[in-house]
Amino acid sequence: MLTVYGMKSSGNCYKVQLLLEQLGRPYRWVEVDSAAGQTRTAGYLALNPNGKVPLLEVEPGRCLAESNAILCYLAEGSPLLPQDSWLRAQALQWLFFEQYSHEPYIAVARFICRWLGPDDARRAELPRLRERGAQALAVMEQHLARQPFFAGETYTVADIALFAYTHAAADGGFDLAVYPQVLHWLERVRAQPGFVVQQT
Repeated sequence: MLTVYGMKSSGNCYKVQLLLEQLGRPYRWVEVDSAAGQTRTAGYLALNPNGKVPLLEVEPGRCLAESNAILCYLAEGSPLLPQDSWLRAQALQWLFFEQYSHEPYIAVARFICRWLGPDDARRAELPRLRERGAQALAVMEQHLARQPFFAGETYTVADIALFAYTHAAADGGFDLAVYPQVLHWLERVRAQPGFVVQQT
């Protein structure tokens, strides 16, 4: 059975959980609290030397890290990872966008607002994070005005990856009301078979 090492409140881990539920694949979840240092233990570092979650253990000694790589591996052969080369490239484009232009701002702002104290020095980062996060949301808004999902007409891993932190963007101080196409897309994602709400 697949084993996922993850933290339920993490958007990157939620991606993997959501995909597995929608694929209907059995898995074992091992909760790992990275905030409490559980990803820095010798045992965990033996599985993932980078010391992060999520981590997928396919079988003993065979592990895969990085949330979007895990999504592609698990979705292979399903409609969630397009077989058409152009549509697959579109899905990959949005996976890269999520990791480089979206998650570093929206997820980090969420982390600072939810888990750091009001006097924490990192709160000084919030104006810049919100500015860059708003730019990412604007790109998404423009794209979703032309098509219902990120890689065309059907729901794919690109939507799962972008949903994970977009649905919780308000936690980081983002007002999604100014992005109506994004809000409609969030509802389309929630309407997909097998959808599960993130546990926070």
